[in-house]
Amino acid sequence: MSKRIFETAQLGSLTAKNRLVRSATWEGIATPEGGITPIGYDIYRELAAGGVGTIITGFTSVSDTDQYIDGMMRLSSDALVPQYRRLTDIIHEQDVPVLAQLALGGYYPTPTAEPVEPDDMTPAQIEHVIRQFVDAARRAEQAGFDGVQVHVAHFFFLSRFVSPAANHRTDEWGGSTANRARIVCRIIEGIREAAPSLHVCAKVNCTDLVAGGIEEAEALELCRIYVQAGLESVEVSGNGTSVAGVRPGVGEAYFGRFGALAAHELPIPVMLVGGMRSSGTIQSVLDHTGIEFVSLSRPLLREPDWPNELKEGTSSQSACISCNRCYNTPAHRCVFRLRG
Repeated sequence: MSKRIFETAQLGSLTAKNRLVRSATWEGIATPEGGITPIGYDIYRELAAGGVGTIITGFTSVSDTDQYIDGMMRLSSDALVPQYRRLTDIIHEQDVPVLAQLALGGYYPTPTAEPVEPDDMTPAQIEHVIRQFVDAARRAEQAGFDGVQVHVAHFFFLSRFVSPAANHRTDEWGGSTANRARIVCRIIEGIREAAPSLHVCAKVNCTDLVAGGIEEAEALELCRIYVQAGLESVEVSGNGTSVAGVRPGVGEAYFGRFGALAAHELPIPVMLVGGMRSSGTIQSVLDHTGIEFVSLSRPLLREPDWPNELKEGTSSQSACISCNRCYNTPAHRCVFRLRG
């Protein structure tokens, strides 16, 4: 059955008005407590009005002691729920479902402690991380989110925990693929129980791009294990993100091969992120694979209304040139937009 970019599509029980997803994009502008600033609300208001079908928030830490990167949004305190309720209300005004990306940069036992890596964690600390994710999901449900995305990519904490390159444990939390996946499965199961209205997605690496890390075969096996635990959709990424030099027709859809394999093998919707710069490539992905959704990150930094332009036929190619200079600007704004 043919799929079109601009048609209603189901993400589990969620209904999206098109197949374009705003992939989680780092903003780095939250308050120290993890609250949302006026600029943050403006960013999401603009994205929702720009025509994208689904929004996944930027990195939202589940911990109030996580110091991995500055400016993290957080769902680590009940006191933050009203701010996030305002955010979901803004997005829902445009009939756009929104998922909170739940993440952990590193496990910091206290705000002043050094991070503890997977090999050195006690079982009690691992259980603490699981509770942090589940509690954050409960807050997301209270704040009106339609779902959550568990961040198991880009070598943040969970990505390191499931990777044989970083996890050398010999107990029930390490060794085999199933043992290393146990922490993510417990998180998925806990969310399904504590926040049953939420759609549960995961972002995964198809390859760690490091010696001894996850490769495609194990990445697919991990996804199968997550599905058995109750995962409802997956976004395919990799440890090498934001590839430079991508242009329409050049280097697009760089995780596409694994995305197509995952879509063929898994009984859940697959989102593909990475190097989408033209409507032709997006439509080709939909035409020739079982991938259901295509995710956009950097193109929406330059043109948050690009989905509307695609739908109206006034554009077929993103103006993003993949220069990656947005990494060094306030709120990760596109340098060309800042120049006015």
